[in-house]
Amino acid sequence: MKIQTSVPTSKVARASQFMKAGVKVGGNYIKHYSKKLMDPSLSKDELHKDNAADIYDALSELKGSALKMAQMLSMDRGLLPVAYSDKFTMAQYSAPPLSGPLVVKTFKTYFGKSPSQLFDKFDIDAVNAASIGQVHVAWKDGKKLAVKVQYPGVADAVTSDLRIAKPLAVRLLNLNERDIDRYMGEVESKLLEETDYDLELKRSIEISEACAHIPGLVFPKYYSELSSKRILTMDWLDGLHLKEFMRMNPSQAVRDQIGQALWDFYDFQIHTLRQVHADPHPGNFLMRANGTMGVIDFGCVKVIPDFYYDNYFRLVNPDTLEDAELTEEIFNNLEFLTPDDSLKDRQFFSDLFKEMTLMLAEPFAVDEFDFGDDRYFKKVYAFAEGLANVQELKNSKVARGSQDGLYVNRTYYGLYAMLNELKAKIVTTKPEWLRSKKLVA
Repeated sequence: MKIQTSVPTSKVARASQFMKAGVKVGGNYIKHYSKKLMDPSLSKDELHKDNAADIYDALSELKGSALKMAQMLSMDRGLLPVAYSDKFTMAQYSAPPLSGPLVVKTFKTYFGKSPSQLFDKFDIDAVNAASIGQVHVAWKDGKKLAVKVQYPGVADAVTSDLRIAKPLAVRLLNLNERDIDRYMGEVESKLLEETDYDLELKRSIEISEACAHIPGLVFPKYYSELSSKRILTMDWLDGLHLKEFMRMNPSQAVRDQIGQALWDFYDFQIHTLRQVHADPHPGNFLMRANGTMGVIDFGCVKVIPDFYYDNYFRLVNPDTLEDAELTEEIFNNLEFLTPDDSLKDRQFFSDLFKEMTLMLAEPFAVDEFDFGDDRYFKKVYAFAEGLANVQELKNSKVARGSQDGLYVNRTYYGLYAMLNELKAKIVTTKPEWLRSKKLVA
């Protein structure tokens, strides 16, 4: 495995990495269109694969918010060509790790001691490296521990990284600049929170204790005396990430059990705690053959404002869309519709968001839902792809949807995607007021 001996920390050095990726991508386009002159039927598959590799290589050296963006994009199957999402998935738990001397330097900065002075044994080689930090195995007083060490300079570079990354996302990934600007503040605040391990320690303890009663979930114990603003120590949890777990060919019963625990975990956080583990990618869950699952990494937590919660979940109730007046009120509150919309635009976007809501809320409209039904997901992905060609959206002068929806929607998207990969059939528990009257009847 490639070992990284340094991380670019200055604005100039980090900007140079983005420029290097841009130059490589430009060369890939020249190569592609040169080949296309010889073979007009040539697809863009090879181009996407080359671009994905070059962009990922650049972002993985930068670590932090740049690599986190790749991780987030990898979860959006309908947003990017498959080559991008497949490559960017590596950002979830297999980025190039930092070298030993950099790890030791981080410990001395925050504890004044080396890892070997703090622990009975510390493995200097990381077992897992992701976007914000990497994980090492350690032992103390007979306990096996997981020690997360943040990459140097990550916290200081968040704001400048996002500024530099914006034009790259617009040009190379064909994202809408207005949408990026609208949600940049929300993304920036969450990324800054993720670099604050003191905050993560507090949230990890609070949420894991609050959710400890949910069957099938296992949470580590956290150690404040061995943690700091850039280092976080917890019990080591055994288990497999989702793809590895599925290769073990678990039974339907075990997959359903883990899927139910996942659903119940998010149901309780959202509707009872009103704050949620908003990073539901496979790198944060460890699955076991006995149907239990370890939950780690509470760095990204979305606190859901009451106003947004009330409107969003009223809309999720299938009965709401049958009340045209109430639906329009909620669409206005959630900023799907704007005061400047013409009557024609209001009708168009109302119909569009009704269709979208009905589709994404299907699991809530029944008591049991089979997330292994690929027909449902093909329908969702086809709808998402179709949105990219809707001229009214392309030409809209405003980005639609509350910024609070960014992480709430991403949470459900990640949850649905994991349940689909598990092929789990689950009971869709929900607050009683969220149940359709048709279900009650």
